[in-house]
Amino acid sequence: MSNEKRLISALRGAAHQIPPMWLMRQAGRYLPEYRELRAKAKSFLDFCYTPAMAAEVTLQPIRRFHFDAAILFSDILVIPDAMGQRVSFESGEGPRLDPIETSEAVDRLGAFDAEKLSPVFETIDRVKSALPPDVAFIGFCGAPWTVASYMIAGKGTPDQAPARLFAFKRRAAFQKLVDRLVEASADYLMRQIDAGVEAVQIFDSWAGILPANEFEAWSAKPIERIVATLKEKRPGVPVIAFVRGADAHLPGLTRRLGADGYGLDTALDPKWAVAETAPSVCLQGNLDPLALLAGGEALDREVDAILAAFAGRPHIFNLGHGILPQTPIEHVERLISRVRAEK
Repeated sequence: MSNEKRLISALRGAAHQIPPMWLMRQAGRYLPEYRELRAKAKSFLDFCYTPAMAAEVTLQPIRRFHFDAAILFSDILVIPDAMGQRVSFESGEGPRLDPIETSEAVDRLGAFDAEKLSPVFETIDRVKSALPPDVAFIGFCGAPWTVASYMIAGKGTPDQAPARLFAFKRRAAFQKLVDRLVEASADYLMRQIDAGVEAVQIFDSWAGILPANEFEAWSAKPIERIVATLKEKRPGVPVIAFVRGADAHLPGLTRRLGADGYGLDTALDPKWAVAETAPSVCLQGNLDPLALLAGGEALDREVDAILAAFAGRPHIFNLGHGILPQTPIEHVERLISRVRAEK
């Protein structure tokens, strides 16, 4: 285990005195080098599909901060794009898709065309050859519920009401959509692994909006199926499940999903999460991005509290959601210094 990358060993159950760390959205607008390169791309989707650019921004935070992991720069909506749904990103407004409003529209979706995502796999190939030897490489996908919510509404919404209503009114059609996303997501992650990533994370950013029965049907079960496929067909590759808003579901999820690590959002009390999960389970998180934005003594207090809560168990230090674009770089430097200070 001593020769294993720190993040990978944590996912396999090793407790490190100084936890490995990376940050969600660590490649992003808070970095001037990212903004400079992004300005050269015609659109955000073109940015994701240009391997030289996507590889460069994946590597930027590693060069600047030497995190313990790089995460592939892409977007969760490349899967619907590879299924033939029109996807675009409007400046200042986020993603736009042709909304799926009927059962027939689900049937009209094309098969998942992995070849359309060949630029993503080329990006992985470029990054893996350029990473420092101690830095792990994480691939990812969106969970079926979160991806479906964008596909149904055609955009992000505050309460995911269009997808929730569709699931209530057209349950069979929604189940068909989720089934297709389970298969596409597992295929996509396996291809990322084959291209060179060493771990994968499944993002269910909107799970917390679901009531209990719907959470089970549309969040927990689909993720469980993806993880089971990965464990059968790509054994040995760690999987992180980030089920945002899992709250009281977390202990049960850690017992049944089969993932190797579980991301915690900012709402979860680390002490509660530690008390309610087996000590061998790797937990990831969960600094509030606003604490990082605030900086100073407030940041120090929050970092120290998280480190104390997870001491002695497998832990990956991360945020409870993505880093905010207006975050000062010196605050990130202070965070890293605090986490990595010799104990």
